[in-house]
Order: sequence, then structure tokens, then C-alpha cells
Amino acid sequence: MHKLFSLFLCSASLAFAQYKMEPTGAPPADVAPAFSSMLEQQGVKITKADGSVYCELWWRTKIPTGPKSTDDTITLSIPQGTLLGVIQFPAAAQDRRGQSLKPGIYTMRYSQDPVNGDHQGVAPQRDFALLVPAADDKDPNAAPGFDALVAMSAKASGTPHPAVLSIWGSAADKFPNLSKQNDHDWVLDAKAGDLPISIIVAGKVEM
Repeated sequence: MHKLFSLFLCSASLAFAQYKMEPTGAPPADVAPAFSSMLEQQGVKITKADGSVYCELWWRTKIPTGPKSTDDTITLSIPQGTLLGVIQFPAAAQDRRGQSLKPGIYTMRYSQDPVNGDHQGVAPQRDFALLVPAADDKDPNAAPGFDALVAMSAKASGTPHPAVLSIWGSAADKFPNLSKQNDHDWVLDAKAGDLPISIIVAGKVEM
């Protein structure tokens, strides 16, 4: 009963949380130079209603793209494993599945949800950013395959599942922009170079 009550309180706090967006400075000094040199030097800061920082995010200045998929559930033409950017959580946070994330810096790499039913209901699209502890991500130019990337990301979640954030090709007309969608999802629309991307920075999927 206590566990169920705690989960209810957690879900309620997410539902009623309010967030704001503002610019932030260069990537943290703890980000390896090989990665930092590929990132925008002005990021985006997401703050809570009390003014505390929820996360800071820096996109890659130019994200490689490839042919568009014929699968309508894939909205971004990005090769598997490609580095998308870096995100920092100053305090404990959650990924899209509700898995706990420790405070720290994570790289974000692109992957597609496999068509095997394992993640059904997490998102309508198959595009995801998988989080990897920055200290464990050694090569910004690497493009790890699905299984290898899942293993890397499991170090962020501390579970057999990767730590994921939902992303998709943005159709917004204003960048960057933070908006609330549904009852509890906070979506950041931004451009990584010329590539428009939407990412749910806060919000746990209700499955």
C-alpha cells in the first residue's frame, strides 16, 4: 500500500509540475572536448516553478541524416546510434518510462524502437533518444548498433531497459519553444542545426 501511495504522489507531482525554458551557456566543462566541440555553445535550460533547474540540453550543431524511412512511425532520418547532443540533470529525474536517472551528464544517441512489442505504448512513433552516462561514452563519431546502444544506456537506467526520451520530427513554427501537451508532458521544440526535433523533456508515459 505504501509503495502504491508513493507512486501516486510521484505521478501527481509530475502532472501538476510547471516548467519554463530559458537559454543557458556553453556545455559543462566535464563534457569531453571531443564531444563539446560538436555541440552548440548555447544550450537550453528547463526550470521548475520554484526556479530550480530540471535539466540543461545542448544539441549537436549538425546531425547526420540519411534516406527517409517508408515506415510512417519513423519520423527522423537519422542513422542508428548517432550522437544527438548532451543533457544534464542536476538532481534525480526520470526517463520516459519512469525509470530513475541519477544526477549527472548523459549523451543522447538516436535509436528506433524495435517492432517486437517490448515497448508498445511508450510512444506512437519509433524514434527515441537513448541516454548514456557521458563518462562511459568515449567516441562522439561512433554509431553503436541497437543491442550495443541498449547495453550502454542500461548503465543510465540501472535496469535491463535503456533510459529513453521520446523524440520526433518537429512541425512547430517556433524554435526553441517549450509547451505542455496532454496532461503531463512537456515538449521542447528545437533545431539541431537545420533539423527540427521535438523531445519530451519531462513526463512519464501512462501505460
